[in-house]
Amino acid sequence: MTERCGWAGPDELYLAYHDTDWGVPEYDSRALWEKLILDGFQAGLAWITILRKREEFRKAFQGFDPNIVAEWGEEDVLRLLDNPGIVRHRGKIEAAINNARVWQAIEAEQGFDTYLWSYVGGKPIQNNWATMDDVPAQTELSQQISKDLKKRGFKFCGPTIVYAFMQAVGLVNDHLVSCHCHGKVKGLVR
Repeated sequence: MTERCGWAGPDELYLAYHDTDWGVPEYDSRALWEKLILDGFQAGLAWITILRKREEFRKAFQGFDPNIVAEWGEEDVLRLLDNPGIVRHRGKIEAAINNARVWQAIEAEQGFDTYLWSYVGGKPIQNNWATMDDVPAQTELSQQISKDLKKRGFKFCGPTIVYAFMQAVGLVNDHLVSCHCHGKVKGLVR
């Protein structure tokens, strides 16, 4: 039997996400923004809810192109609030539009990818957790990134959301050492 992190499963969608996506270092600015936005939408919900709606989110948000989303206004907010395929929360939708505009500023200044990866010196932090109880919900670094993102104008990016995002995009390798993905992800360092 394949060893996995305790949160993965039993849903096949969860297993596939764990095995192929979670923790893999992401270096694309647009994809990083998408994952941060989805983590913001997940606040207060189970991640499986977002996974099940991810493709509809991608359609509704024009492939998560922040340059398109940044141009949206109230009409688009209402359109999204009427879409049962996504999480219909006005504050989160408005935050996504706002965050697209902030993303544009960071992208123009230095690249969103460069900005985020600079926090870890360009290489994922390699944790060696033995149990799920060892894995923190947030860290000093996620608190700092959250604070910095908020200072720049981002919304729905508290330290717990940011840490979940850091795990998802491989800024940290939080696969348990017993998980079959731990070594695989560790080997993906640039």
